[in-house]
Amino acid sequence: MTVLIFGGTGGLGGELARQAGPRAVAAGRRDADLRDRAAVFALVARVAPAVIINAAYRQDDWVVTADGAGHVAAAAVAAGARLVHVSSDAVFSGAPGRYDETCVPVPGTVYGAAKAAAETAVRAVDPGAVVARTSLIVGGPGTVIAARVHAGGVFFTDDVRCPVEVGDLAAALLELAGSGQAGICHVAGADAVSRFELAARIARRDGVPASKVVAGMRTAAGAGDVQLDCTATQARLRVVLRGARTFLPAP
Repeated sequence: MTVLIFGGTGGLGGELARQAGPRAVAAGRRDADLRDRAAVFALVARVAPAVIINAAYRQDDWVVTADGAGHVAAAAVAAGARLVHVSSDAVFSGAPGRYDETCVPVPGTVYGAAKAAAETAVRAVDPGAVVARTSLIVGGPGTVIAARVHAGGVFFTDDVRCPVEVGDLAAALLELAGSGQAGICHVAGADAVSRFELAARIARRDGVPASKVVAGMRTAAGAGDVQLDCTATQARLRVVLRGARTFLPAP
């Protein structure tokens, strides 16, 4: 069974390819620009995958994030491929608290709006697809949040998320791809922690001086406390979505 991974050159895409093994085809922008519908269709036709996982996005590019998701969904339907689309907790903002799969997106940022638009496009084009919302993805030093910790800076104490370990997330997405699930699934870690606590734990793991992780309060627009409630999805998964306090040492 061939698995085509859009965003295959990123941290999550690389882990998906590693876990899927020789059946994986990891596609980056050079293989198909998601802004180009014809290029997406051509790649899918050439690879003829049984499963497509779309982990591609760009925070500063609406067309890649939103329109590109629609292009991938349409190509998946045309090829008869199973689709798992990776979304984000950025689709929520407003009142702090926990959000389950029934909650309607209310984004507070342009990126969050693009991810919400992508969800709408995918579900309209391919009702059988899985839309998997996740949170901050924690991997090695080269992944986004870890790289920020290594660079040093201010991390908010009042910005709460449910970080997920990249290997757990990849395993869950591949399990969902092989299941009969459809629609929204929440696939994030079990613990709600602040960005500051998460950064401190990553610094401890990677030997980064604690002085490089500075506590601050959030001042930018957008949600400060968004916790994905994964209870319903976790109950259907064999993979255990561990919390940050489990997969990272205490600071």
